[in-house]
Amino acid sequence: MVLPHLDDAYGLARWLTGNQTDAEDVVQEACIRALAALGAGVVERPRAWVLTIVRNTAFTWLAKNRPKTVMLTADEQFLEAAAAKETRAPANPEDELIASAGQAELDAAIEALPHLFREVVVMRDINGLSYREIAEAVGAPVGTVMSRLARARAQLIDRLGSR
Repeated sequence: MVLPHLDDAYGLARWLTGNQTDAEDVVQEACIRALAALGAGVVERPRAWVLTIVRNTAFTWLAKNRPKTVMLTADEQFLEAAAAKETRAPANPEDELIASAGQAELDAAIEALPHLFREVVVMRDINGLSYREIAEAVGAPVGTVMSRLARARAQLIDRLGSR
């Protein structure tokens, strides 16, 4: 139930922690938690369930292992690798603006979003979860998820449009 969703779990953890090694630690801990919870009941949407566990594990891990003041820095190797990735075909004007900014700038802009906004962008636009699945994962109403996503996209457009 967990293995098919490990790539998405790692992707979410990577965005939330901002670090490959930390993301691996978070996913490992999340897998242990998921294994322990498997007998607790029937899981209707395994992907959303796994990502919920990863999200909660990431925030617990960040609270324990990160200082309260965080300084952002540019990792040049990561930025170069991100710039080399292919971009998806834009589906609407918002996506077109974001795609034109370049993958490295987009990654930096997503990284700069507050956690509440970043997680919904990653879950919806990168992992393709439905609003309902995201709402279950973050423990918020669907309307709140939609609002956070709209605000996150507006911040991305402001950030990317001003460059």
